[in-house]
Amino acid sequence: MTVTEQEITATLDAKGLNCPLPILKTKVELNRLAAGDILLVLATDPHSKVDFEAYCARTGHSIIDYQESDDGVFSFYIQRAANPKPV
Repeated sequence: MTVTEQEITATLDAKGLNCPLPILKTKVELNRLAAGDILLVLATDPHSKVDFEAYCARTGHSIIDYQESDDGVFSFYIQRAANPKPV
């Protein structure tokens, strides 16, 4: 699924941060959003893809799109779950 700019509710810039900070900041931001909202997370941690996949699998949030740019920035489009599981 390709997400349009209008569909993004919030953006989190986690570039330059290493695990676990991108996940922790994402958790805080998702808690502020409503069910169904889309959070765009920008990260540069090379392990972030695995980390975000695991986090979303545990909590029930969904990665609805993922992109990697040539300059090493990972873009995760995460849709907030209606009833996320506590971690």
